[in-house]
Amino acid sequence: MMKTFRYDDVPVLETTSGKLKGYFYDGAYIFKGVPYAHADRFQMPVPSKWEGVKDATSYGFVCPLMEQDTPSAELMVPHRYWPMDEHCQNLNIWTKALDKNAKKPVIVWLHGGGYFAGSSIEQVAYDGYNMCMEGDTVVVSINHRLNILGYLDLSPFGEKYKNSGNAGHADMVAALKWVHDNIALFGGDPDNVTIFGQSGGGMKVADLMQIPAADGLFHKGLIMSGVADENMLPSCVGTGEKIVEAMLTELGLTTADAAKLETLPYPELVKTYTKVMPAVAMTGAYVGGGPQVNDWFLGSPLQFGMRERAREIPLMIGSVFGEFAFALATFDKTALTQAEMEAIVSKVYGEHTKDILAAFAKAYPGKNPTDVLNIDRVMRAPSKKLAAMHAKGGKAGTYLYDFTLEFPMMHKIAWHCSDIPFFFHNTDKVEVCSIPGVTEKLEEQIFGAFMSFARTGVPSQEQLPAWPEVTETEEPTMIFDRECQVRDHFDDELLKLVDSILPPFNLMETMESQNVQH
Repeated sequence: MMKTFRYDDVPVLETTSGKLKGYFYDGAYIFKGVPYAHADRFQMPVPSKWEGVKDATSYGFVCPLMEQDTPSAELMVPHRYWPMDEHCQNLNIWTKALDKNAKKPVIVWLHGGGYFAGSSIEQVAYDGYNMCMEGDTVVVSINHRLNILGYLDLSPFGEKYKNSGNAGHADMVAALKWVHDNIALFGGDPDNVTIFGQSGGGMKVADLMQIPAADGLFHKGLIMSGVADENMLPSCVGTGEKIVEAMLTELGLTTADAAKLETLPYPELVKTYTKVMPAVAMTGAYVGGGPQVNDWFLGSPLQFGMRERAREIPLMIGSVFGEFAFALATFDKTALTQAEMEAIVSKVYGEHTKDILAAFAKAYPGKNPTDVLNIDRVMRAPSKKLAAMHAKGGKAGTYLYDFTLEFPMMHKIAWHCSDIPFFFHNTDKVEVCSIPGVTEKLEEQIFGAFMSFARTGVPSQEQLPAWPEVTETEEPTMIFDRECQVRDHFDDELLKLVDSILPPFNLMETMESQNVQH
């Protein structure tokens, strides 16, 4: 059946920034590239304003990247690439109704890519149409400043640079403020906003819970594969005096010339920063690259403690089985004998192999023994820790999940980003998700639970078992797989044993060795 497209009769909306014109397609009103703010380099965003009617039918610029993207692993995580520009403060909206009285739940996506890369449309699975239509929600995705544009502190060099170490996060707060002030025009309820993100986007969810300026702009959060150990990804502390002085010296400038960094061509800015940063970092001084701890951003909760206000926000936290194990296996695990599997595992665990395999079988019954080689050492344990911290006091629901599905690609268990299509109801857009008899049911379970959470603060779905809240002593985890189940503290012994045997996990080395973009 031919789908319906309309443009001419779609009403012009009068937002706080100006008049806006989107389009209608197959049941949804869609607005792309809506400017929510404007900012000069290294400065705070100011509300957007425009004259006339703003066309919102094309995606806006995304933030420039410090390195050229290289397409890879596109079967596992298919991407979209888009024109870049520093003035990237824009958002996209999908909604069923342009009705101020509709009061539909609002769901805001914060993209992954750490604090240095990515965009609101980077992954094919980020498209908001299906979530809008299937969940009857208003979906928003945000672009904001990244890398040295979003997270380099120049405050020692002038008042106009105040909080520049948090410019990227300030953009997100500005976007949430725009959503709060305008989303009713798009049928959304400004008093029921859920923010969610994966990887770096999940970190941003936790960060926003630590920013008083964001209070009241969102009401629930979902962190997907976005909690890392505080020792692995520590918050940025200190000021940018040393790194900026080093950059200026490299350019043959003095501190009196700091303002020239505002107009330096971006590629030259990146080249200069990249050259001097390692030496400055070796001294232990601040080099940026992430949000700066100050009186505006109170720091990662695992490192600096969680605000009491954050504990009042219902929170879902989860990770996937393999996270950064992107590399394809060099063997067919389904064709191995028990002895062959033990021999492969012993190459990593040596004399501890039998103990490891016993603990793994207890934690993940039914999984192939060689899967223990891909067990996540980045996100699961810190996610458990953050969940317990959030649950302290019982002010709002805390819910844990573990996505452990095996995909039809060399029998590979869930990797970083592989759960995104299920949460967005976009498995039809990611080929590797097509598992007959499995995908459709699991997608409805995951998506349904998330939509329930966005509406009520409690994740539930008729085909799922009851999903209890985490408490200070209990950590029931919803295991998303071919058969979903809830288990409590099921992997404590395994994770402890793995960490007692293997050297500390090095995330950056792993990402570089497997050519992981984010």
